[in-house]
Amino acid sequence: MTKQRLEKGLTQIYTGNGKGKTSAALGLALRAIGWGFKVHMIQFIKGGDFKHGELHIIKQLPDFKTRAFGRGRYITEDPPLEEDVKRAEKALKFARKIVNSGEYDIVILDEINVALHLKLIKTNEVVELIENKPKHIELILTGRYAPSEIIEAADLVTEMREVKHPYAQGSLGRKGIEY
Repeated sequence: MTKQRLEKGLTQIYTGNGKGKTSAALGLALRAIGWGFKVHMIQFIKGGDFKHGELHIIKQLPDFKTRAFGRGRYITEDPPLEEDVKRAEKALKFARKIVNSGEYDIVILDEINVALHLKLIKTNEVVELIENKPKHIELILTGRYAPSEIIEAADLVTEMREVKHPYAQGSLGRKGIEY
């Protein structure tokens, strides 16, 4: 397949309390790889002991790289632990490097909106990343709680809204479906 570039990459946000934000980003990534584009996903909260099924298959896909920076646990401390702040700052620094390299066509910043909500990283730095990304890169930001400044900077915003979920009746996540 001939290497191609997007003429104009957009910034997309998948946010809201409903299920499917990361799944939507991965669906877009799968489609992009099918057309010969290169994808890199940077995970801000996931990592460590979080074992998500998509990570098993991504390793087998051509032109799809991923790197996780989180400790693999929910962050419940307020204020967050310094280790979580340092990991998120490191993830943002790495994201800048990947975006500015121009090597990838699609860059997914998974759960970055949660990192912003928890004040692990600064909103103005993410807005700056969006505004200064290379023209051909499609930038995808996922996670609940997308700040208004990020929504304003984006080209496309989708809000997933939970209508009904088995979790409300005590059902835990299922392997292969929720993780």
